[in-house]
Amino acid sequence: MTDSDDDLIEAVSRFAAERLRPAEASIAEADQVPDDIIADMRALGLYGLSVPQDWGGLGLSMATEARVIMAMGHASPAFRSCFGTNVGIGSQGIVMFGSDEQKARYLPAIADGSLVTSFALTEPEAGSDAASLRTRAVRDGEHWVLDGQKCYITNAGVAGLFTVMARTDPAMTGAGGVSAFLVPADTPGLRVGPSNPKMGQQGAHIHDVFFENCRVPGDAMLGAPGQGFGVAMKVLDRGRIHIAALCVGVAERLVADSLAWAQTRHQFGKPILEQQLVAAMLADSQTELLAARALVLDTARRQDAGEPITLEAAAAKLFASEMVGRVADRAVQIHGGAGYLTDVGIERLYRDVRIFRIYEGTSQVLQGVIARQMDRTGPRTS
Repeated sequence: MTDSDDDLIEAVSRFAAERLRPAEASIAEADQVPDDIIADMRALGLYGLSVPQDWGGLGLSMATEARVIMAMGHASPAFRSCFGTNVGIGSQGIVMFGSDEQKARYLPAIADGSLVTSFALTEPEAGSDAASLRTRAVRDGEHWVLDGQKCYITNAGVAGLFTVMARTDPAMTGAGGVSAFLVPADTPGLRVGPSNPKMGQQGAHIHDVFFENCRVPGDAMLGAPGQGFGVAMKVLDRGRIHIAALCVGVAERLVADSLAWAQTRHQFGKPILEQQLVAAMLADSQTELLAARALVLDTARRQDAGEPITLEAAAAKLFASEMVGRVADRAVQIHGGAGYLTDVGIERLYRDVRIFRIYEGTSQVLQGVIARQMDRTGPRTS
């Protein structure tokens, strides 16, 4: 951690508190993050947190990125979603597996936010079972032709570039027949459907994406043929740390707001904080928050050290996403009737955090990942 890293984290903390939180209610109502806030996030370098400095990004370590995202979690998660795909699943495949030409073509624009990315993996019949995806890519001379449908694709409506997982070997029904492609949004045959209405995180949008005789050149493949599933899983390891850090940040806000409410709200002639059962809820939330924070930062440091972290990343995301759901539920309970009102904002966060137990791997999928890793390497004890 350097002084410049600390300065960035402090700047993001102020930005979340002074610029973003006051805008939350209006953005939720309009279901749109305004352009001026997008511009401010670009100016802070948030779109390029994880892109190496050689390609115009900040090139943060995973541990520093996690702390930045924790700070962003103090404001509505919809703000983080604006640049989250650029930081994680939309850029890291290129960073890890891209050719020099692909990096030069895309990474500088991803880093400055002029190019928004999307990661197109999930399909109507292939979500948690990603290896069963049906979108296909057929070789035609020097090109590949993509056909299929993706769903729940974050930022698809504003994306200029899609990382698309497609089956290139129909004889292989599992992960080995899947390849990754970099497909610009203006490629003929690529069509984005309307924004899907959803429970929470208004201002962040998801869409279906359709590929109909969508022709891309041979050099659009990311990595080697059949390597797509490996690309996705490698990227998701890092992305799970990122989402776990976001869960911690939102929980920090919820705990702080709940404590402030409990200190000032009086019942039975005294602050409700002095009611033992309310105090117990606060104590449980604080304890779980600290445990999640420690796990996330330890996993991030292991990632930076080059250690295998598939188990730890899954555990961090599993624990942190389940934790923030419990913290949000207690926050509503501590606020009582006020917690159910839209103008207080607690109910909005309650809805916002529900998705964290689903994307980047559902809790149930992550339990399977952890168990399989344990079977291969034994339990982690340090």
